[in-house]
Amino acid sequence: MRTTRFLHRRTALAAIVAVSALFLTGCGDDGNGSAATSPSPTTSISVPAGERNQADVDFAQGMIPHHRQAVMMSDMAETRASSEDVKALAEKIKKAQEPEIATMSAWLTAWGEEVPQGMDGMDGMDHGDASSMPGMMNDQQMDDMRGASGNTFDTMFLTQMIKHHEGAVVMAETEKKKGAYGPAKELADDIVTAQKAEIIQMRELLGTS
Repeated sequence: MRTTRFLHRRTALAAIVAVSALFLTGCGDDGNGSAATSPSPTTSISVPAGERNQADVDFAQGMIPHHRQAVMMSDMAETRASSEDVKALAEKIKKAQEPEIATMSAWLTAWGEEVPQGMDGMDGMDHGDASSMPGMMNDQQMDDMRGASGNTFDTMFLTQMIKHHEGAVVMAETEKKKGAYGPAKELADDIVTAQKAEIIQMRELLGTS
């Protein structure tokens, strides 16, 4: 039953992103040859009513940039990784976390709270704040990953993504304990389940299980 419930939630989140993508398609061109898109495509997402507290806000505002960085790391794997297993895992991470970013952005918008900006999750934050988030990579680590390829990239990606996932699990466990908003607590539970499983997978790929 738990597995079925988890898969249903993931399917629903994927549908949310599909609807959001349709909304963004209508945004058109900004006149300079590039698409004029918002960093927080939340207009078409329905937000369930429910009590919330500061822990829920903190969870969403922290997890959005955390997820964005994981998506950036996963994008790198498409052209830099040598292992097909690493590429497949990176694509899985991206497909799971992009819908969650859209969902949490919609919550914050509906609550009248600030949605973190910047595709790497660090814009508007000093480097100390960014790197102090659990598992978050700093600018130098991201640059090192951008400069790597092949087996070196694979090892770097897996090592850093394990730490990244471990940080996300810590953040999600805090939300489960302190949050009040039901959908946020459910999402936190999903994050813990999915990312703990992926940590096991990544350790196996590193040969350290």
